Amino acid sequence: MKNYKKENLTIHWESSKCTHSGFCARQLSSVFKPKDRPWIQPEGADKETIMKQIEKCPSKALSYTLD
Repeated sequence: MKNYKKENLTIHWESSKCTHSGFCARQLSSVFKPKDRPWIQPEGADKETIMKQIEKCPSKALSYTLD
């Protein structure tokens, strides 16, 4: 699992669960950029927008916690 931080939000990505549907990148390309490293760039949107997109992840490879 890899983690990415923005303020008190931690984004978790479990690569073994990811089906690479591209849903996150198509819906929120300012944060989820599969061709870049790191591919998750939380500075690209506000926390609420990121959390809403993560909740739509079809494979549940993306999740988050709030500190």
